Amino acid sequence: MTYVIAEPCIGTKDASCVDVCPVDCIHPGPDSPEYETSEMLYIDPVECIDCGACEPVCPVTAIFPDFDVPEEWSKYTEINADYFAQ
Repeated sequence: MTYVIAEPCIGTKDASCVDVCPVDCIHPGPDSPEYETSEMLYIDPVECIDCGACEPVCPVTAIFPDFDVPEEWSKYTEINADYFAQ
């Protein structure tokens, strides 16, 4: 299992999730040059250790376990993975 960031993050990029991630798998972080131009944050499905620390700190409820992403946002599972395939 991995976690996925979905549509509610677009335009928000609160980054609370970045601060609590123990393995630094959420990008781009606020210190990254890409942060300002990215429309949302992404979770690396390979690096994610499924700890769940990010989910409760998200102020817009944009983070879900991959098996629990709402149907209307299911495409974000692939969007997150594609971000890291670049």
